[in-house]
Amino acid sequence: MRTILALIVVLVGGGFLLWKGLATAPENVGDYRNATYIIEGERVQLVDGEAEVGSVITQAFGNEASADLTGDSIPDVAFILAQQPGGTGTFYYIAVARGVAGGGYEGTNALLLGDRIAPQTTEIRNGTIIVNYADRRPDEPMTADPTVGVSRTFRMESGTLKEVTQ
Repeated sequence: MRTILALIVVLVGGGFLLWKGLATAPENVGDYRNATYIIEGERVQLVDGEAEVGSVITQAFGNEASADLTGDSIPDVAFILAQQPGGTGTFYYIAVARGVAGGGYEGTNALLLGDRIAPQTTEIRNGTIIVNYADRRPDEPMTADPTVGVSRTFRMESGTLKEVTQ
């Protein structure tokens, strides 16, 4: 009898916590690599981290960092996308996959980092995304190896990814 009573208390208590939102199921069971992102004004739907539209190939490059960037207590993912439009360049973008309640992700706009850069790290500190990469000096040709360290910062503002300027 005590065992049955204890089981009922546990079930009722657990149900109450779930109902009040104090206990949560695992979130973001989806994959941020299966969301739609806006790149240069165009919607790009990734499937397993890739998309090919005409001669343009877009891929999730990586360098993921995860934290709540939107203030909804759901983890979001900042990462780099690489896009090859069919020429010799590879354009790199920073994007955010916003975590959705109940699981999954919703893509945001992507902002250009540069052409043929060398991505290094992506990190999140206090809601700010910091992207570090190597680029070339303005007077160097695109064929030169990127050797100049660059650090740029971004934030989510009203659902849109924006660069933070000092």
